[in-house]
Amino acid sequence: MRLRHIPGAEEQIAESPYVIQTPQANKGRWAEAFGSGSPIQIEVGMGKGKFLMELAAANPNINYVGIEIYSSVLLKAIQKRKDMELPNLWFLRVDARNLADIFGPGEVEKIYLNFSDPWPKDRHAKRRLTSPVFMRVYDKILKPEGVVEFKTDNQALFEYSLESIPSAGWKVEQYTFDLHRSPYAEGNVMTEYETKFLAEGKPICKLTARREVGREMPE
Repeated sequence: MRLRHIPGAEEQIAESPYVIQTPQANKGRWAEAFGSGSPIQIEVGMGKGKFLMELAAANPNINYVGIEIYSSVLLKAIQKRKDMELPNLWFLRVDARNLADIFGPGEVEKIYLNFSDPWPKDRHAKRRLTSPVFMRVYDKILKPEGVVEFKTDNQALFEYSLESIPSAGWKVEQYTFDLHRSPYAEGNVMTEYETKFLAEGKPICKLTARREVGREMPE
């Protein structure tokens, strides 16, 4: 689906106090940026930000960073953020392929991937956020015990991910094809898409993954 561009979105993002404009300057120094040494968790492709704002409000001792590349979508998150007092939440408008230029090795505790673009054509597989290409990026910034958590309504993408993640040297620890009828539903925070799909009766798939034990972290 083609996103409708909001005129002036880029200018409003550039002026927003909730967006880090030069995130590369914080590489290895995010504790200073937040003013605390709390764990850092990020969401790649955060959309309008409902999921991350709820997490930040519920967990003040965790620092969160929302990644969104589309200006018009990020602007909607900024507008929602204005009504909330969340000193532990920042936004970035960056391409996820560049995350290793923004976060230092082991600087991130957890990465959330929620309802990512499925890129259904085989020739676009490298663009999927659970492809080996992106798993190598996450490898560079996650702590040794770091976790990737992925949710989607797209079963084909989920099945692809169950194969692609282990092929990149990761272990899928838990997974379900129907989150809301599984033991993993307890404590689940829903995104905008998740709320919509659940109302339509679509099952939600979820997995968590960690590095294989004993595998060396990339430099």
